[in-house]
Amino acid sequence: MRYVIFVALLMPMLAQAQFKGNINLPDHDSKRLRFGINVGGNQSHYNFIRHPQFLEQDSITIVESINSTGINLAWLVNVNLSEHLDFRTYPLNLTFTEKAFQYKLRFPQRAFEEDTLTTKKIQGISLALPLQIKFSSDRIENFKVYMMAGVRGEYDFAAAKKAVGNEQLIKLNKFDYGLEAGIGFHFYFPVFVLTPELKISYGLSNVHQRDEALKYSNVIDKINSRSVSFSLTVE
Repeated sequence: MRYVIFVALLMPMLAQAQFKGNINLPDHDSKRLRFGINVGGNQSHYNFIRHPQFLEQDSITIVESINSTGINLAWLVNVNLSEHLDFRTYPLNLTFTEKAFQYKLRFPQRAFEEDTLTTKKIQGISLALPLQIKFSSDRIENFKVYMMAGVRGEYDFAAAKKAVGNEQLIKLNKFDYGLEAGIGFHFYFPVFVLTPELKISYGLSNVHQRDEALKYSNVIDKINSRSVSFSLTVE
């Protein structure tokens, strides 16, 4: 929701920065290849299904996934296919997240720094490769709107780390894949194009490697990633 509000506040300021009657970068969209730098923020969480064992035990009474924020850094490559159609990818796309699960424990073990409400954080450092198709509207002076959709493959470097003892919350797969869609706006300035974009990502892969020996893991069955991101691209 905060990203929607930010976009709503940003758009009038960008619109006022355009000079009516003066078309900036008139040949920009006709270039076969375009490149850009993308920086943004994300809000992400895990969508999960509780395992039947959750109902059979009495030590954990509630499990919840907590929303968390992170940052995105990416390099954009845009291929112009036609007047209104583009293919986009991000050969270098790093995402930093810190998702978390919150547990309500009936019998917390104080020796292991547990409390009645215990939060276990899962840090993620991912390298993603999105493949997107972008459909653009006609350009109106120095403004254009577009929609995009595509698929995404992702490798999580943090998931490969080995945890020790009771600090091990969950084993996650290194690889994930999913769908994404979004909307964006091009603002044409004299020497660059600024593009705010709002995007949702929907993970399709079960990233959970369930471990019967870990009480924080065995009450959960499947885990899928979800995120909403807002970014700014400069071309």
